[in-house]
This record gives sequence, C-alpha cells and structure tokens, in this order.
Amino acid sequence: MTSIVKSPARAAVIAVFLVALAAFPQFGQDFYTEMITRVMIMSIFAISLDLLVGYTGLISFGHAAWFGMGGYVFALLGTKYRVTDSLWLTLPAAMLVTAVASFLVGLFVLRTRGMFFIMVTLAFAQIFYFFFHDIKALGGSSDGMNLRGKPSAAIGDWVPFELTDTNTLYYFVMVLMVALLLFMTLLLRSPLGRALQGIRENEHRMEAIGFPVFRYKLAAFTIAGAFGGLAGYLFAVLNSSVNPEMLSWHQSADGLLMLILGGMGQLWGGLIGAFTFVLLQDLLSTYTKLWHLWLGIAIVLLVLFLPGGMISIAERVKGLLQRRRA
Repeated sequence: MTSIVKSPARAAVIAVFLVALAAFPQFGQDFYTEMITRVMIMSIFAISLDLLVGYTGLISFGHAAWFGMGGYVFALLGTKYRVTDSLWLTLPAAMLVTAVASFLVGLFVLRTRGMFFIMVTLAFAQIFYFFFHDIKALGGSSDGMNLRGKPSAAIGDWVPFELTDTNTLYYFVMVLMVALLLFMTLLLRSPLGRALQGIRENEHRMEAIGFPVFRYKLAAFTIAGAFGGLAGYLFAVLNSSVNPEMLSWHQSADGLLMLILGGMGQLWGGLIGAFTFVLLQDLLSTYTKLWHLWLGIAIVLLVLFLPGGMISIAERVKGLLQRRRA
C-alpha cells in the first residue's frame, strides 16, 4: 500500500506524530531542534532514494551525487560567485540542476541492470566527487566552503520569514518533508507510480505488454535526483557549509542503511529509518568512542530480527493481537 493513511488508527498515529513534531521546537532546546532538523533532511534524502530502490527496484550507490550537487549549487550561487542568495531562486536552481544532471546520467546508467547498474551509478558519483574536490571553479577543495549566510526569503521589501532562526528553519524543512510525502502519495497512486512498481516486480513482463520501461525508469531517476538535490540544499543551509564528502559513496550507503532500517518500499520507511539511524548514531557517540562498532552491531541485529524494517513492527503487533483474539 502506498497511501499515507490506511486506517483511522494509522491516521491517528500520524496526526499525533506530526503534532509532536510541530510542538518540538517550543521546548527551547536549540541543539535538539537542529538535530531533528537534520533528521528530517535525511528523511527527504532517504524518501527520494526509496523511489528508486523500494518502488522501482533500482539499487543506486550514486544517489549522494545529487545530494552534494544540490548543496554546491547554493554555495556557488550564494557564496563563491555571489550571483544571488534568494531562497526562491537558489532552491529551484538546485533542484533543476540535479534533475537535469540525473536525467543525463540516467540516459547512460539505465541501460545497465543489476550489479552493473550499481557499479555504474557508483562510478558516476565518484566522477562528480572529484569534480567538486579538484576543480577550483566548482569550489574544489577537500575542505569545501563555508557559506556566506542563509538564503534570503525576501520578496522585494517583504521578508515573510528568516531562515537564520533555528525554529523557522525547522518548520521550513518540516513543511517540505510533509509536502514530499504528499507528493509521493499522489505519484505512487498515479499510472506512473503503478508502472514503476510493476517494473520492480517484473521488468521483462512490463516490457512484453508494451510499457516504455526505459522512459518510466528515467522519469523515476530524474525525480529522485531532484529531491536528492533538495535534501542536499537543505543540508548545506543547516550546516552553513559544503564539502565533497557530501557526494561520497558513504553518503549513498547511509541512505541505503536508512531504508533498510526503516523499511524499503514503504512511504514512511525512509522517515522512520532516518530517525532510527541518526538518533542511534547520536546516542552511541555520546557514550562510547567505539560507536561505529556498536552502530554496526545494532544495524545487524535490527536487520536479522526485523528484516522488513522498523515499520514492520506495527504489522507484527497487529498479527500477534489477531492470533490472541482467535
């Protein structure tokens, strides 16, 4: 099922979650507000990747290319070349550039399948990584760039909000995350979304009955790239900096881990996985220097005992209750 709401009970849970999320900044803890803002940004990244992995069956190890590129578009326009720092120009520009780049890359990589597709997406991501690492015109440096400031939301003389405020940035990211969830709901219910899920189940059969499989996959690859760029743009704004590591394969791997933890092919899986991954990371790094080891162990245990991801807990509890009633 791809809808946001399947039942009144689930609708109530989602409503409570969104209300709690909206109320969170009012507790006045800037550090934790910024942390949850980061989690929501990574949720956008994971959800965009899930369109490929969970719904189309395309396992990409190069999705970080669009994440990093989105951040660098703002850095180049607002800091290096000082063309504009307008939110209303730089944000669409970041999504447009990553959409065009992913479309062009998709023309090549989508002609491969399976392991070859994984390796070619990784290769293209590494190419982009070295572009931003080595080419001075693109801000080439292993240290990246510190941004001149946050994007301006001014429309003429009117300033509707300021992203320099921690709470305002939090709510801005939250609105975009919810908007993406709604967009994904509509997309997955559309003929395109149904076709993508058919491709995931049996690509050869979809080709045999006349569907233009390559075009559908290219559309998914482009849309996912645009929203990956959105996540990277927001990540750069939050951190006030960019660096080539945003385009590294490690970032792509983190996105895949979030989907594994949350649940692939589940609309809320990316969000749940991002919360699980980032909060686990933060909790373990607080108490031990060997947090990478314990994080790995925690992920292995979750995968072993919850192969369907954290989102499958609800289904397991429901099944258990039904068996007890029977």
